Amino acid sequence: MPRRGHITCTPSASAGQTSASTSSSSSHFHFPSLPLSRRLLNSLFLFSTFSITTGNFLDRHYPLRLFDNLSLAMSEKALTALNTVPRLEESNDSSCKGDLSKQGTETSNGIVEELKNKSSASIRSQVNGENGNPVSEVGSSEVEYIPSENLTDLEDVSSSLKTLLAGLESKDWVLVCEALNNTRRVAIFHREDMLDMLGDVISLLVKSMKNPRSAVCKTALMTSADIFSAYNDKMIESLDPMLVQLLLKSSQDKRFVCEAAEKALVAMTSSFSPELLLPKLEPYLKNRNPRIRAKASMCFCRSVPRLGVEGIRAYGIDKLIQTAASQLSDQLPESREAARILLLELQSVYEKFPDLPTTMPEDPEKGSWEDFCQSKLSPLSAQAVLRVTNVSREGIVSSS
Repeated sequence: MPRRGHITCTPSASAGQTSASTSSSSSHFHFPSLPLSRRLLNSLFLFSTFSITTGNFLDRHYPLRLFDNLSLAMSEKALTALNTVPRLEESNDSSCKGDLSKQGTETSNGIVEELKNKSSASIRSQVNGENGNPVSEVGSSEVEYIPSENLTDLEDVSSSLKTLLAGLESKDWVLVCEALNNTRRVAIFHREDMLDMLGDVISLLVKSMKNPRSAVCKTALMTSADIFSAYNDKMIESLDPMLVQLLLKSSQDKRFVCEAAEKALVAMTSSFSPELLLPKLEPYLKNRNPRIRAKASMCFCRSVPRLGVEGIRAYGIDKLIQTAASQLSDQLPESREAARILLLELQSVYEKFPDLPTTMPEDPEKGSWEDFCQSKLSPLSAQAVLRVTNVSREGIVSSS
């Protein structure tokens, strides 16, 4: 009698066949009592091995027959296992089913009622203001982005100022957003009351800008714009950490965060004195990140016209031209476009006020824009600047 659970495969010269055998010689291969799926795979693998070793490729239907035999064996074994399962008595079976279904129904109904009661109690506590920690409650998942012109004054300024720093450093992001909006209200309606704690507020504001939650980040960016408009030059010494985050956030992929950061940068360039802001922006014009360079170039371009003629003279028009020329060869088109606009502005100022430079050529006839650029820039940079300004001038003349 062959041992149960063993299959032996004997290679044949004419055709491969599968037989049950008790032989343990080297020409027979036994499978232990493995699961049927594994035995099927082992059989197919051994068939391939025999075929390659003996060169027996004559019977191409052998794999199909082997698969059919093993599938039949699997089906018969499964049917036998089902038939040998002990059956419960009908009376006991029906009574057990009835008891289990009854108990399951009662338990599920009790759980549903308990969940309903908890949910309704939670919602009522939120509506009535009883819950003091709305971190994970239902009504706390939405944050409203309020424009600056729609903000209203605080009812109790003193109590809001006492809890302002605690709210800004809270671990509950909803409370952080509420504290940021209160910071905006204080900056707009009571700017002098927050002046003493402005340094601590800015540090926590920068922390909120780094928050991975977009709602907190955007609210912090909106808060920075209102703080710029309220305090301008009074906070110039605290601008550096904010400026880094604004340039980073304005160059990222999330559109609504990027838009809020760009609005904050516009508020910054319109609030600070250009004499103080331009030195802060210069290091970022050489940043390794091309997107940061592009945003810094745009801010630099917006700030220079606010200098005025005397401001340009004090800052140095030759220095401004050199800065703009270095951006003409930048990687991103935003940087190149900002440099082009700045060069056209400087050319217009130079031609209107020829005595603007601190050092003038000895021959007045050589004091043209072309000669000035060639005297202050390298040959390649001067050629690039003149090409940009001359093409733009020709376009203006032709359009007029």
